[in-house]
Amino acid sequence: MAVFVAKTSYDGPMRKSVILTLAFCIASPWVSIAEESGVPDASGAKTQLTLDQLRTFSEVFGRVQRDYVGETNDVDLLENAIRGLLSDLDPHTAYLNPRQFKALDADNQGEYGGIGVEVLWVSGDMSVVSVSEDGPADRAGVRVGDRIIGIDGLSLEELRRPDAMDQVRGPAGTTVTLTVVNEEDGRIRELTVVRESISVASVETRLLEGRYGYANLLTFQTDTAEELSGQLSELAERAEGPLEGLVLDLRSNPGGVLSAAVGVVDLFLTEGLIVYTRGRSEQAELSFSAGPDDELNGAPIVVIVDGQSASASEVVAGALQDHGRALIMGSQTFGKGSVQSLIPLRNGGAVKLTTSRYYTPLGRSIQAAGILPDVDLTGDRYARGEPLAVRREADLDNHLESESATRLGDAEGEKLEDYAVYRALSVLRSARILTRKSDRSDAM
Repeated sequence: MAVFVAKTSYDGPMRKSVILTLAFCIASPWVSIAEESGVPDASGAKTQLTLDQLRTFSEVFGRVQRDYVGETNDVDLLENAIRGLLSDLDPHTAYLNPRQFKALDADNQGEYGGIGVEVLWVSGDMSVVSVSEDGPADRAGVRVGDRIIGIDGLSLEELRRPDAMDQVRGPAGTTVTLTVVNEEDGRIRELTVVRESISVASVETRLLEGRYGYANLLTFQTDTAEELSGQLSELAERAEGPLEGLVLDLRSNPGGVLSAAVGVVDLFLTEGLIVYTRGRSEQAELSFSAGPDDELNGAPIVVIVDGQSASASEVVAGALQDHGRALIMGSQTFGKGSVQSLIPLRNGGAVKLTTSRYYTPLGRSIQAAGILPDVDLTGDRYARGEPLAVRREADLDNHLESESATRLGDAEGEKLEDYAVYRALSVLRSARILTRKSDRSDAM
């Protein structure tokens, strides 16, 4: 089990509780601001937040309420003002309204109320790329390739992207009406789907050649490490002995819960630092270390990454690379080396605030730089197609700058068609052969 050291208090071994109360004061006879208080400006000097500045906000707010040409909603106006406050900080800092905060928590837990589809945004429409078999959407007639152009009578042009996602999700037992276009015949259909509780697995595993494990981590949820541990034990039982190696596939894994990444790394290390974070506050100073058990007993590991492996995925790849525990294969990762804290607000929403950067055991900051693989497959042709041109952290507006430009150095019986997995399996075979030769030499 991983252990950590931190300069703050916690409500559990792997969970940090962050609570911040934001009080926004509109100028009134009862409001006063102490002269000695202030906030630092870009130069580090203290600047005063005066009553006149607060009155300016109040004045603009009131003018919009009274004089704007269309009807306005006070709650929406205030939420948009908060979003404006956060929008220029970095791409990952954001305000979450109560519904969005609840949905994010459900994602982290791996269960939510929804219809069982995955979508990709294409030219302003939601294109269905996956439909859960016998799930709500499947039974209602939604098919892969369909484009969702309307939700509950509203076109996607009337809904912002986060609002559209929120509109599809909802409590189990409620309904949502989708306007769907079939790509093949162009037919428009109105489909009413009854939402259900959807459980999302974060780990998919199988045996390769009867004795090697393959684990595809889709995301990092609260229980991902425990789920992976259990499935590795099942693979060993099917292999009728210890696994001789593991392919850990982190391609297109966008990250998730930091503690889950720490738990995954801890499965394969017996000691040492896993990751640490640094920020401006003491609460941002965290350090995670490994416990004494390696569930693979030293069997070799190959980690596959790509340009969409981000955040928690990079924590795993970076830690295993720094410890020499795994060979990293694929292409340069996304480069999201910042940590976001969820700060609950009194209205049931939250601020997702970037509070620190994380560092690999050897002190590398991955922010806007990513993890460089030991074996670069960027120029190779993947069996599933040419590598796609991807946007990385360094391409995002307002991204945090890198602190340094320097960086330290198939199922049984199935045809293996994934080129990257084929290369990874070849490495594991070679490592096993070399180990056996070494064992024989020692015995002589």
